[in-house]
Amino acid sequence: MAVFEPFEAFVQALPQGRALAGLDLGEKTIGVAVSDRLLSVATPLQTIRRRKFGLDAAALLEIVAAREIGGLVLGLPRNMDGSEGPRCQSTRAFARNLTGLSELPIGFWDERLSTVAAERALLEADTSRRKRAQVIDHVAAGVILQGALDRLGVIRRQQV
Repeated sequence: MAVFEPFEAFVQALPQGRALAGLDLGEKTIGVAVSDRLLSVATPLQTIRRRKFGLDAAALLEIVAAREIGGLVLGLPRNMDGSEGPRCQSTRAFARNLTGLSELPIGFWDERLSTVAAERALLEADTSRRKRAQVIDHVAAGVILQGALDRLGVIRRQQV
């Protein structure tokens, strides 16, 4: 794996015809969403309960292999003023550690307010409090991935 910044460099590194996975990295969980192969729609998939990095990475790479994922989009939890704090550092460290385990390209997506958007969508769907708690992380990963897919589409249209 290689980490690509800015996002445009990540887009250039993506293989053709492969889906993407989006990750919402929390302290206790990792929300996972996947795209279709056309890179147009993000679908929340599951939440991985975090344990140790090796176990977390193994669970993630199992999904990557099963779904033939071509790249990872990690939500970058910037502060509201755009600065980076300890959670961003933790996300960047997670990405660096993954680069030793796979060749997949990794990109970052500004995830500010993704959990708020996910919570709002779940409330609009009249999801119970208990169910929201179970799915919020992978729904937030879907919000992150959909934002990245929308930007990817704009970049690709500009290149034509």
